[in-house]
Amino acid sequence: MEVKLDKRYPVAASPEQAWRVLSDIRATAACMPGAQITEQIDETHFKGTVKSKVGPAVMLFGGDIELLGIDAAARQLKMLGKGADKAGSSASMNLVAHLELGETPGTSVLVGQATILVSGKLAQFGSRLLVPVSDAMLGQFAGNFNNAAVALAVPASPSAAAAGDSDADADTETATTLPAADSPALPPAPAKANELNALALLWTVIKGWFAGLFGKRN
Repeated sequence: MEVKLDKRYPVAASPEQAWRVLSDIRATAACMPGAQITEQIDETHFKGTVKSKVGPAVMLFGGDIELLGIDAAARQLKMLGKGADKAGSSASMNLVAHLELGETPGTSVLVGQATILVSGKLAQFGSRLLVPVSDAMLGQFAGNFNNAAVALAVPASPSAAAAGDSDADADTETATTLPAADSPALPPAPAKANELNALALLWTVIKGWFAGLFGKRN
């Protein structure tokens, strides 16, 4: 079964800050609730896990991530994720994400097109359930992505860097005794990711379904 999603999420950080998160596959994966990269095979292939909590039970799913392409000029990332559980269900997601300028200075928009393929027991739920669950998951991802981008320090401007160089030339002895300025922080992963709460997602879907149902009757 195939599900296609085309989403836009506002980000309260500049495109430069947001790109530092999106261009780091580990930071991007950490924004997905319950997801974690556990091993890097080579420059473009990774292994990871997703923890899903259903009531008191915690399930662990294994999968693979392939980086299909990264374009710094267009601030675009392409990746393919595949996963399966022991019950015979499997899923894959082909994702193309890029960043656009936001409506106000210092903001941006995360734009993503995803094609999700599911098989096994997952496919039995049908698009009526899978689409809203996917929407809820991506909404959580977008929130974590926004927080990670906002938390980044803004790199020093070229003029500030030039001023620093002038000061260093004026006092060479002081410059050699002081530690070098720290480089811009790498994209931080969000706080330790919680397990993906499947019941919470299902409840979100149920509430949306009832809202739509009663909305149609009015």
